[in-house]
Order: sequence, then structure tokens, then C-alpha cells
Amino acid sequence: MALLKPDFVLLVSCVDRKGLVAAIATSIAAQDCNIVESAQFDDAVTGRFFMRVAFTAPETMTTDRFNEAFLSVGAAYDIEWNVFDLKVKTRAIVMVSKGGHCLNDLLYRTATRYLPMEVTSVVSNHLTWQRRVEHEGIPFYHLPVTAENKAEQEARLRDLIREQKADLIILARYMQVLSDDICRELTGRVINIHHSSLPAFKGAMPYHRAYERGVKMVGATGHYVTADLDEGPIIAQDVSMVDHADTVEDLIAQGQETESRVLTRAVKAHCEHRVMLNGHRTVVFK
Repeated sequence: MALLKPDFVLLVSCVDRKGLVAAIATSIAAQDCNIVESAQFDDAVTGRFFMRVAFTAPETMTTDRFNEAFLSVGAAYDIEWNVFDLKVKTRAIVMVSKGGHCLNDLLYRTATRYLPMEVTSVVSNHLTWQRRVEHEGIPFYHLPVTAENKAEQEARLRDLIREQKADLIILARYMQVLSDDICRELTGRVINIHHSSLPAFKGAMPYHRAYERGVKMVGATGHYVTADLDEGPIIAQDVSMVDHADTVEDLIAQGQETESRVLTRAVKAHCEHRVMLNGHRTVVFK
């Protein structure tokens, strides 16, 4: 039997209290909606409660209408919540430098509708992938970055985000560090792929250093970007096994495949509204 596809997703965060789940479910049912997915997590350390509810709804339902009806429950339990209409795809700007493996995977997964997002443009500090991107009918913006023009180019990036109404910025092996200011402005809206299982092997030439250390696996980490370099909340991680006979080139090839897989997984979770920030950590609902 085919499962019902939800129309909306509700994300809830608050201090855990008796009767909370029942109140949320009752409010949803009272709006003639039907819950088809529900997951929750109670953080015993912080006492914080997290919940993701996906539900079908009447055709007349809107996020504004739902929020208005849910307001009394939200106030009674001091809930922080967001509701998302799943007909509305996440609008994403992808940023890339010379390495295109993650970009190519994102474009393919978007074209096949595996990722519920719309790539509004690709921004790069190099021209390497311009023809590939424009072949897909996606606008390409070349914003070369130097020490002298970094502030000017970030101002242009802000303009693009505003003009395109972008919900998400994806750093698909974009090899420039964003300023602290823009990281703070875009908290929870920028996903980066890091070329190791953080916190290991930060910085340049990670696969060479991993090879020198004789690692038995290489990994990748998809995480939200913060002002603290490579310290943002982790969304997804994975590894691939390494053999003693593997060369640096083998490690790089395995690492790039892992990076592509992990970044796509992190982006998919974000676009499906499965990720909630929990301090320096995340709650990722399956």
C-alpha cells in the first residue's frame, strides 16, 4: 500500500512538559489535518524537546492559517515552531571553486528530483564550471575573490541572496572563507562539505596528511557554517575504507566520492526540514 505523502511539516522545539505531544496532535487534528509521520527527541542533558510532524491537509490550508490556529498551543507550552508547505521547494545558491564533484552530484540529484530544491544560481571564484552550469539553464556568476575585493564580492553575494530569495547557500567545495559577519547573518542557512571526519585534518591538503598518517578510512562532514571555521553543527558524516596499498590519488578519489554523497545527504535532510539546531549540535530526524 502506498504511503500518504504529507503536505506540510511542523518543527517544534521547547522545554519538555507533560501533555505536550497530545496538545500538538490535537491542534493538528482540529484543523482537519492528518499526521502521516511523527518523530521526537527529548534531550536529557538540556531538557529540550524536539519534534517533527508531517501531515496532510485540506487544499485551503496555508502556513499562515496553520500558525494562527496553532498560536494558542504554542503560547501555552512556550513552543518555538516553524511550519513548511512542502509544495514550496527550497531555493538554493550553490558556491563552488575548481573541484566540481559535489556540484555535479547536486545538479544531477536536483534534475532527477531526488533533492526537493531549486538551484537559483551557481556562484564561483573561477570560470571552470560555467559551461557545465549554463548547459543546465542555471545562471552562473563569476565572483573572483582577492584580499582587496573580498568585502565587495560578499556585498554582491548578499545582493544575489536577496534578489533570488535564496533560502539556502551550499558550499560545494568553495575554497574561500566567508566573513564572520555573513556567517552570523546566515546562521542555519549555509551548508559546507568538509574533506574529513571533523574535527580531524582541518586545513589544506587533508588527504596528503591522512596518507602520511596511514589512515584506514577517509571521511567527509556536512555541517552548518559558523564564524568558527569548520566548527559548525554537524548534519551528516560518512567514511570509506582505505587499503595500505592505496595511493594519495586513491584517497583523493575515494574522498571526493564520499564528499559528494555526504553533502547531498545533508542538503536533502535540510530541504526536507529534518534538521533542527540544538546548540552546537543538531537533531536530524530520519
